[in-house]
Amino acid sequence: MIIKRSADNPILKPNRDQSWESEAVFNGCPVKKDGQIYLFYRALSLSHYHTSARTKMMVSDIGIAQSKDGIHFKDRRRFIVPENSWERFGCEDPRVTKLNNKYYIFYTALSDYPFRAEGIKVGLAISKNLKNVDSKHLVTPFNAKGMALFPEKIKDKIWAMLTVNTDKPPAKICLASFNSEKDIWSQDYWQKWYKNFEKYSLPLERKPDDQVEVGSPPIRTKYGWLVIYSYIRNYFSSHRFFTVEAILLDFNDPFKVIARTETPILTPEEYYERIGLVPNVVFPSGAIVRGDWLDLYYGAADTTCCLASIGLPSLLGQMLDKDKRNVKLSRIKENPVIVPEKKHAWEAKATFNPGALRIGGKVHLVYRAMSEDNTSVFGYAASRDGISVDYRLPEPIYVPREPFEQKLVPHGNSGCEDPRLTRIGANIYMCYAAYDGKNPPRVALTSISVKDFLEQKWRWAKPTLISPPDYDDKDAFVFPEKFNKKYIIVHRSGDDIDLAFSSSLDFKGDSWLEERRWIGPRKGWWDGKKVGAVAPPVKTKEGWVFLYHGVSHDGVYRVGALLLDLKNPAKIIGRTDNPIFEPEASYEKEGQVSNVVFPCGMVLLGENLIVYYGAADQVTGIATVKIKDLLRVLRLCKC
Repeated sequence: MIIKRSADNPILKPNRDQSWESEAVFNGCPVKKDGQIYLFYRALSLSHYHTSARTKMMVSDIGIAQSKDGIHFKDRRRFIVPENSWERFGCEDPRVTKLNNKYYIFYTALSDYPFRAEGIKVGLAISKNLKNVDSKHLVTPFNAKGMALFPEKIKDKIWAMLTVNTDKPPAKICLASFNSEKDIWSQDYWQKWYKNFEKYSLPLERKPDDQVEVGSPPIRTKYGWLVIYSYIRNYFSSHRFFTVEAILLDFNDPFKVIARTETPILTPEEYYERIGLVPNVVFPSGAIVRGDWLDLYYGAADTTCCLASIGLPSLLGQMLDKDKRNVKLSRIKENPVIVPEKKHAWEAKATFNPGALRIGGKVHLVYRAMSEDNTSVFGYAASRDGISVDYRLPEPIYVPREPFEQKLVPHGNSGCEDPRLTRIGANIYMCYAAYDGKNPPRVALTSISVKDFLEQKWRWAKPTLISPPDYDDKDAFVFPEKFNKKYIIVHRSGDDIDLAFSSSLDFKGDSWLEERRWIGPRKGWWDGKKVGAVAPPVKTKEGWVFLYHGVSHDGVYRVGALLLDLKNPAKIIGRTDNPIFEPEASYEKEGQVSNVVFPCGMVLLGENLIVYYGAADQVTGIATVKIKDLLRVLRLCKC
């Protein structure tokens, strides 16, 4: 999905010269009028003595500002202020919709202090010209927030969305319809409606611990009503996570959900989203369509108003064309193809995470093998067709030789882990994780001539540590081609996939890999915790096909794909929305580390990409996909 935060963010900041909006201005909702964009926003005052509360407190008003471009706002002024008993402690979070030449501005009305759920309800201000408020009404007699009208009638009725029980969860996003304007604030209507409010709710929560709230008022698209809303994960824990998602509702029956996003549109990433009165918050509050772009207005850290532009075709395509945007690797029926061999002590416990090269009509596999005392070495296997493993050596081809990979903790993990192989000219370069069981794993580089490799004369060069000390660094390989006369080394330092450029592969002394952060996790997605490279990419006419593993916050390892530019491989053209491979088979879900598929090698054989992977850190499997199918999906998932 294409999304761009405004370079002018935050577009609205607190104004110290006006006490009523000096602490925070956030959760803005736009509406168009006479070629201008008017932004309603929540304004938080300096702390001051409040007669009704008999204490000092900050109070929210609703401000209004106007702009020609939707970015630079001027003429900021109060528009809705606490006047009635049911709103005396503040007016918050406006949602504005124009319907029948009137502007309906719903907001959260606070009637009690200290704040409690029963005193947090929906209020409504109606204006004909946006210059003044013509009337005000208390809408809900129960706890609710975030109400907004649909911008046109549906089957001759006025429709609205609102969030019920926001402050005594579980909250529900619900729909209501009215025969007339007066029904909107009819207490009799709402009393009857509330008795069965769950009947009018939309099924949006994925887990009981999550919270949903209405974001922007509904927007008409050619496919249905688009609603951007707040999805808060783990709402009841100290690790609550604010995200923005979207649903598409049927034109004539808004209770019918046509499509929804499965991953966040927006998460807190920028400094102004992470730092503020309430850190790590992005809260969608309004949106307008501008050609092929959806301009989303949102509150950041409950402090400022911000703007992000979303490619509307990209967003709708992600929601509606899920099948077209999905491709999956297929396991071969012979899996697992390399399993531990109890007769060989060096590989009696596990055989997994193989690197791969195709040379001389064969696919050569170098796999990680573990003994019962948890020492990792490398074994060798080969396949003539890339699928059937028809040759396997009884002895390891590479063992720990240097102090940095010798065991320091009895029976702890140590040795040489997760090889990646690259052929450049007459040599094969192998990167692997060197681990002594005590210090963080580091990237080691060794090499062997193609001639010796094919003749099985395992005369490996003395390994060199190429990543800096005291940093966990893994998942490394040398890119198959030079660019701008430099080698590219891909590695993972921390949670990111990184790039390093080097004039030589002869690392000496304290010449370490640079950490140029390149591909990061996507918070809230299936690859939201960390990502790491799989293997050297394969070259196609459309770009380099690059696979990576992604780890979710619940610890499941999956595989995704990227398309890199041929001339500048640092440039990402596309990235799959969804994983192309994930643990499903029993040997992937149960093992030394459950729920892991972890490829370290792949080759392109004719029309098929063959991927060699470790399953549950125990055995080796093979999966395949047609390269044309993978490229088709990558073209759709443009970055």
